[in-house]
Amino acid sequence: MMAWYEILIGVLLVITSIFIVILVLMQQSRRAGLSGAISGGAETFFGKNKSRSAEAKLSKFTKIFGVAFFVLSLFCTFLLAFMVSR
Repeated sequence: MMAWYEILIGVLLVITSIFIVILVLMQQSRRAGLSGAISGGAETFFGKNKSRSAEAKLSKFTKIFGVAFFVLSLFCTFLLAFMVSR
């Protein structure tokens, strides 16, 4: 039988992985191709700053959730190793 903290960590891992997938899919591609070069010239200064700040926030949240996923995964591994050694 699983303990409550094992279930909690598993649920947190699933939630963080879902958020990582969503955040990565929401980000724009770095290479826009020819269409990005043509339409990019029509943007105003304010439009560029708005998109950059939104992209920066998405990137920041992706990094935060990535680190959280990594830490939770390490914690699960150490917890499993500790429980098996008992």
